[in-house]
Amino acid sequence: MRTETKAFIQKMKHPVIFRMFLFKKLPSAFFAGARVKELDEVKCVATVPFKWFSQNPFRSTYFACLSMAAEMSTGVLAMAQLYKRNPPVSMLVVKVESEYFKKATGRTSFVCEDGILFRQAVEETIITGEARTVKVKSTGKNKEGEIVAEFFITWSFKVKQQL
Repeated sequence: MRTETKAFIQKMKHPVIFRMFLFKKLPSAFFAGARVKELDEVKCVATVPFKWFSQNPFRSTYFACLSMAAEMSTGVLAMAQLYKRNPPVSMLVVKVESEYFKKATGRTSFVCEDGILFRQAVEETIITGEARTVKVKSTGKNKEGEIVAEFFITWSFKVKQQL
C-alpha cells in the first residue's frame, strides 16, 4: 500500500477530521448523518441513519440519502488512491444504477469491497495518460443483515492537465 493511501485512510478514520471534511465538502452528507464506519485499501463501510433530515414521506430513508451513503462507500476508496498522486488524477461519477429491495427504516450500512479496482484504474490512467472507468458495487443492508438496496457506480479517472 502506498504511504499516501495509508495516510488518507488514517485521516478518514479520525472522527473530527472526517466530520470537518463532510461539513466543508459534503454538507448534505454531514447533516444527513452519513459516516464512514470501516475503511482500508480494499473495503469501505458507510452508513446513513433514518432520522428527520434523511426521511421521506413514507417513513423510510429518502433514496437520495441512500445514494449518498452508497457513493461515499465507493468514493472514499477512490479518493484514497488519488491522495497526493503525482501526476494528479481527477475523478468523477459518470453513471449510477440502483435497485431497492426493502424499506430503509433504520441505519443502513453500505459496503464496497472494490478498492483494488480503483487502484488498478488509477495506475492505468497514469501509465497510459488515457481516461479509465471502473464500475463498482455498493450493497446496503439493515441491522438485520437484509439487503435494502444495491448500487452500481461508475467512476471515471483522468490525469489532470499540467499547466
